[in-house]
Amino acid sequence: MIRAIDTLKSNFEVLQKRQEATAGNVANVNTNGYREKKLFQSTLENVALHNYMGGVKNNQWVDVGDFTFGNQIDGSYLNTSSGALRQTDLPNDFAINGAGYFTVRMNNGQIGYTRNGNFTANEQGQLVTQEGYTVLGANGQAVAANTQNPQLMVVTFNDNVELENQGNTIYTTNAAGTQIRGNVIQGMLEGSNTDVAENMVDLIKTSREFEASQKALSTMNSTLEKAVNGLGSI
Repeated sequence: MIRAIDTLKSNFEVLQKRQEATAGNVANVNTNGYREKKLFQSTLENVALHNYMGGVKNNQWVDVGDFTFGNQIDGSYLNTSSGALRQTDLPNDFAINGAGYFTVRMNNGQIGYTRNGNFTANEQGQLVTQEGYTVLGANGQAVAANTQNPQLMVVTFNDNVELENQGNTIYTTNAAGTQIRGNVIQGMLEGSNTDVAENMVDLIKTSREFEASQKALSTMNSTLEKAVNGLGSI
């Protein structure tokens, strides 16, 4: 009985992570350059169960069989499909048509990567992100804002490289990227690649699984309460 409650607890944790990821995708449906986050999970290995309820005296080994105690989240990945492009005609807006990420230098000196080309100018006349991070050119230096067709540094990564989300569509990684001559379009922005319909369906599925697990937990709790009170009255 206690094992069943532990199993349900693990299931609630999995469902919570799924809900957080899906809700984050829906919340960023209008965020420029947002990459949809997906989770992948697996079933835990089977565990052999047995008891000693065999024989005349109920003291012999009985092989009950295998049992699985639920699922686990193995990790996450980014949906690398491109979002829709829209025209703004603003000189500091850029979109990558195809693979790659813009390269920026964060305030702590760390290099970050983004698909959000909604840039602006700082007091020094340099191209920066909305957070104030310096946008790097192909030469690794800052880029002058309000210039026509600047050469921005665009890099790609292997599919198995995990990009860590720092928030505000900025990603970091310890892996080295490959600089490419990306197809950068000035005066346009890339929208979010979130599939709203698919994510709403995922939210509904997760919600229903929550409800089913809650009912199972309530049943387990009632059974355990009766067992405890019944044993106590003997």
